[in-house]
Amino acid sequence: MGTTSVCTGSLILGAAGLLRGLPATTYWASRSYLAEVRAVSTPGRFAEAGKIMTGAGVSAGIDMGLHIAARSAGDDVAQGMQLAVDYDPDPPFDTGSTEKASPELQQLALRLLADAAGPRWPWSVPAMAGSPAW
Repeated sequence: MGTTSVCTGSLILGAAGLLRGLPATTYWASRSYLAEVRAVSTPGRFAEAGKIMTGAGVSAGIDMGLHIAARSAGDDVAQGMQLAVDYDPDPPFDTGSTEKASPELQQLALRLLADAAGPRWPWSVPAMAGSPAW
């Protein structure tokens, strides 16, 4: 296959120079940082550029993995894997993307993230690349 990332892992690939000029996606609250690593922000659950695939968020990573499984081993195997992990999304709300969520709900989500992350929010790609924690 190649190299994959899920969520903000695409920012790490970008900081390493692997996404320069390539389509990529990441977690919605971090999409603007793709420009800092010279990647081309692409909508969707996952993006593919040659041997590199990036997934938007955690559940998008599952979708990407099933896509890779289908391509590598066939649809039947991927469908069996989906059943094996009981992946049958049925969320109680239809607000799982910025296209579906109101601006107010997006701001609430950002506040919740900031509260959970503490003083490191908002993360910056230069800070991540130079931080010993990364």
